[in-house]
Amino acid sequence: METRELNRSDAEAYFELRLEALLTNPDAFITTYEQEKQKPNPIETTAERLESKDTRTFGLFSGEKLTGVVTLVRETHPKFRHKASIVAMYITPEVRRTGGAMLLLEELIQHARAVEVEVLHLSVVTENTPARELYRKLGFRCWGVEKQAIKLPTGYLDEEHYELFL
Repeated sequence: METRELNRSDAEAYFELRLEALLTNPDAFITTYEQEKQKPNPIETTAERLESKDTRTFGLFSGEKLTGVVTLVRETHPKFRHKASIVAMYITPEVRRTGGAMLLLEELIQHARAVEVEVLHLSVVTENTPARELYRKLGFRCWGVEKQAIKLPTGYLDEEHYELFL
């Protein structure tokens, strides 16, 4: 497995993996599969997002196949520029628990340090124990729980909020 920053040429593979993520783990994302599918020009929009100056998306590759992604979103306001959020993390079921998620996050953290981000934030639903354990292993610290953070037709999900000082 290898990791690297994604670029415009990865837009189609990223979009397809994003759709898979929304179908496989809908509770982990705010966007729904239906919302993502209805976006006009999704490949071009994705390509533009992959080239944004304040957002970086990293991919995990098993051979030539994109099997995981994670995005770093840097704050744009000058007083918040030292902070960034980790969003849209997804690893395909077939490569989960093989160390790929750790590789992907280590790549993201290395990049964040290189561009002088000082604090990373992320949120994860409390039911996602494997992700919570991974974040703790990497040194993230839970600083709070938001009750009923996400409302679904079947009920609510709570989210834990994490931070890592670099």
